[in-house]
Amino acid sequence: MDNIQNNGNGRYSAKGMAKPINFLCIAPDAQEVSVIGDFNDWNGDAHAMNRQFDGSWITQIDLHHGHHRYQFLIDGRPALDPSANGVVRNEKNQRVSLIAVS
Repeated sequence: MDNIQNNGNGRYSAKGMAKPINFLCIAPDAQEVSVIGDFNDWNGDAHAMNRQFDGSWITQIDLHHGHHRYQFLIDGRPALDPSANGVVRNEKNQRVSLIAVS
């Protein structure tokens, strides 16, 4: 229960809890795909995606409430997610995908 926050009126808030978020990347010719982002220090080894029979790649990552910046890493090359909530810039002024978790 240490991830649940009491909001002061006896009720508990989900803001402190992680929520499973599905990521889908369409890259049928890729050999390796992962998700990198502010939630894993942009580490390509942290969240490898699983190839599906149709050539798409999927994974599920538990993310906390708020906005998260991320990219797909397709065979070592960063790529934006066309189904992201938006596109923003990271600390290096590179374009990255944005997802809002509520």
